[in-house]
Amino acid sequence: MRNRTRTLRTATAVVGALGVLSLSACSAAETGKSQDAADGDKTVKLTVPSWVGAQANTAVAEYILEKELGYTVKSQQMGEVLAWDALSKGDVDAIMEDWGHPKEEKRYVEDKKTVVKGGDLGVTGHIGWFVPKYFADAHPDVTDWKNLDKYAKELATAESGGKGEILEGSPDYVTNDDAIIKNLDLNLKTNYAGSEAAQITAIKKYVKDKKPFLTYWWTPQWLNAEVDLVEVKLPAYKEGCDADPKKVACAYPNTPLQKFLNADFAKNGGDAAEFLKNFTWTTEQQNEVAQMIAGEKMSPEAAAEKWVKANESTWKAWLPKK
Repeated sequence: MRNRTRTLRTATAVVGALGVLSLSACSAAETGKSQDAADGDKTVKLTVPSWVGAQANTAVAEYILEKELGYTVKSQQMGEVLAWDALSKGDVDAIMEDWGHPKEEKRYVEDKKTVVKGGDLGVTGHIGWFVPKYFADAHPDVTDWKNLDKYAKELATAESGGKGEILEGSPDYVTNDDAIIKNLDLNLKTNYAGSEAAQITAIKKYVKDKKPFLTYWWTPQWLNAEVDLVEVKLPAYKEGCDADPKKVACAYPNTPLQKFLNADFAKNGGDAAEFLKNFTWTTEQQNEVAQMIAGEKMSPEAAAEKWVKANESTWKAWLPKK
């Protein structure tokens, strides 16, 4: 989830199912153009973020590109900043879900012009601190950040050194939490589960045991349909309050999620580029596919196929106009 946000997450099995493939050859990276495009192949290279919601985007896009438009899709899981670097070089053609990276946007979109905007995904993301509803019901004041220290002892774990724990996902997620804790002078400590999957496992165990916990979390997220969480109110977000990463002492913003394309691919990628620009769906639609992947343990391909067959009126509008 982003310069102000998260990167997120995933089990190896899910990644494997999406198909992790190697990056393009060095010569392609040096020119900033796809080697496949140079060879005239109908190949599209997509980056796969580690969180399931974003995997849902890629799975559906991959399925339609291959089954309806006749492309071969190669997908690669990588961290968010690395994905921007690869996109600029032409090692990947598109990022389907970006949570906001001002530094990378300025460098690659505005200055180098090797990346272009691909339009809204149609989903608005939000990151925050959350506690389980059963804990909030028992202690209503815990939903105000000013009262978190009062519950630090109950939120403490063996890993938090006597402080209240805030459960994080992957260290690869770009968050403001350490700065927020320091600048609000809170008796809390971040603890990274290591991945979205590991974080979800920890949350489910806490909920099963009805234990209190505080976690960095986000919407949209398929687990929200299964686990009832309540957001803790941090100081209200105001434009620019997160400009200096070391001084952040405010909530995370609502972020309309964006797509970005390699500039050369956007210009010369034909039907594939037009399709990816047209790709837009709702939070509910993304969660539906994500739930099939993570909740029902379907392969991304199978989940995409099921969704595509049931939602023809939606995705037909994404296809290039003939």
